Amino acid sequence: MNRPVDPALVLRPRLPSPLEEIRDERFTRYGVALLLKRDDLIHPDLPGNKWRKLAPNLRAAAGRTVLTFGGAYSNHLRATAAAGRLLGFPTIGVVRGDELAHRPLNPSLARCAEDGMRLHFVDRAAYRAKGSPEVLDGLLDLFGDCAVVPEGGSNAAAARGCAELGRELSGQTGRAGQAAGTVAVACGTGGTLAGLAAGLGSGQRALGIPVLRGGFLGDAVRGLQREAFGGPAGRWSLDERFHFGGYARTTPELHAFAEDFEDRHGLPVERLYVAKLLYALTTLAAEGAFAPGSAVAAVITGRPGPLQDPSVSR
Repeated sequence: MNRPVDPALVLRPRLPSPLEEIRDERFTRYGVALLLKRDDLIHPDLPGNKWRKLAPNLRAAAGRTVLTFGGAYSNHLRATAAAGRLLGFPTIGVVRGDELAHRPLNPSLARCAEDGMRLHFVDRAAYRAKGSPEVLDGLLDLFGDCAVVPEGGSNAAAARGCAELGRELSGQTGRAGQAAGTVAVACGTGGTLAGLAAGLGSGQRALGIPVLRGGFLGDAVRGLQREAFGGPAGRWSLDERFHFGGYARTTPELHAFAEDFEDRHGLPVERLYVAKLLYALTTLAAEGAFAPGSAVAAVITGRPGPLQDPSVSR
């Protein structure tokens, strides 16, 4: 067994992450200040909610092999593999789609493999049942003693880790000394939103923008808060309108929006999560969702890179 290490001591994350105020007339015309919570700057290999969710799980793993789950272009798999390389523990990635085992690795999975992750491909039915005792027992029989981290890293430990994000935002303000009344984040599995809401101050609320279809995320967030905090924690809501067709799907309209935002503000915009979040906030501002004189913060959870799925517009 590898000797356990404290991820924070070795990786030296940039915490608290900066809070930047930008002037964007799509908000200022309504008297709303836009703040960017730059979690993408926490660490080059474990940015944003990947750090906040993984760090407590890695401490709990205490140097054991970490087994986790993801799709062919999973940011979570890449972050876990990078953490294993940097901290010196073995990693196993259970990948959705057994047909991928007979194809050349895409750039994302190739990066995982280069970082030392052992890739195990399973069929989609088994992947859907990945939380069942039968599937988990089979994986542990195959790989031995492992610390199992769920897809996206979202569990009670992750939610408690993301509560620190809310606590940071309860004490940070923009240039005008204004705290964000609404803090918005793009959501995949719900762990970040569950913790964020729990950590915010009493006058703040969290807004989740799901990037998947299906309407299941509310139950997931409530379940995570029960596990992490014993029950509901903080004020939060979801707006399900901005998934653009579902996970890993975009449209020409979304790409055009992201390119325009990049041109306006010099901020590289990740397309699968961050672009959908920022698009949602501009739409909500125009709809009058934020009171004049208020501030809204967008949590920038990641950044674009060469490993993004080239078929995201499918």
